[in-house]
Amino acid sequence: MKQPQLSLVHLYKPGTTNKGKQPAVFLFHGYGSDEEDLFSFASELPPQLAVISVRAPRPMSPFGNAWYTLNFDAPQGKWSDIDQAIESRNMIFKFLDEAIEAYDLDPENISLMGFSQGTVLSYAVALSRPEKIKNLIALSGYIDTQVLEEGYQEKPINRLNIYISHGQVDQVIPAEWAQASSDTLKSMGIAHTYEEYPVGHGVSPQNFFALKAWLERHI
Repeated sequence: MKQPQLSLVHLYKPGTTNKGKQPAVFLFHGYGSDEEDLFSFASELPPQLAVISVRAPRPMSPFGNAWYTLNFDAPQGKWSDIDQAIESRNMIFKFLDEAIEAYDLDPENISLMGFSQGTVLSYAVALSRPEKIKNLIALSGYIDTQVLEEGYQEKPINRLNIYISHGQVDQVIPAEWAQASSDTLKSMGIAHTYEEYPVGHGVSPQNFFALKAWLERHI
């Protein structure tokens, strides 16, 4: 199958579903990485899932990509370019619709998996449009409410399943930020799984096995 030219660069692995439309998981990498990073998980994910790993739209120098610019010298809470993050969120909305059509995906069985900055965007997409997303796997990230669409609190959240994991000694994004995101979900009435692992800013083998088992139960 020739890969179609969609609005965001991506890698695609078809699922093994041979009847009807494919369930799918979309992968969103972290700051300074690319679509190859999380795609390394593809062969280990549930085989019935189509896997689409997406490249962030902003190239960095000398390599890597970002969903939005970070200013590490800015005061706390001011380092994220929120306008760029919202622009990337809207790009993802568009890309999901394109990919669902191009790859004949099941619009009722779409999962998102993000890491770090990719998790911020995955939260923004899933909580802004929960009617379009079945599962969200949020790795080493957090909810930035500034990136959510207005009125997200009123959206139907009854079909959205969320798995969160974070490193207990993460020096990039503190575990407290993930804990606060869990509290935000509780306040919204969204049931979810929250786990911490004795690692830094990354995904341990135990963490991967846990998220894979969670995803298998929810697709």
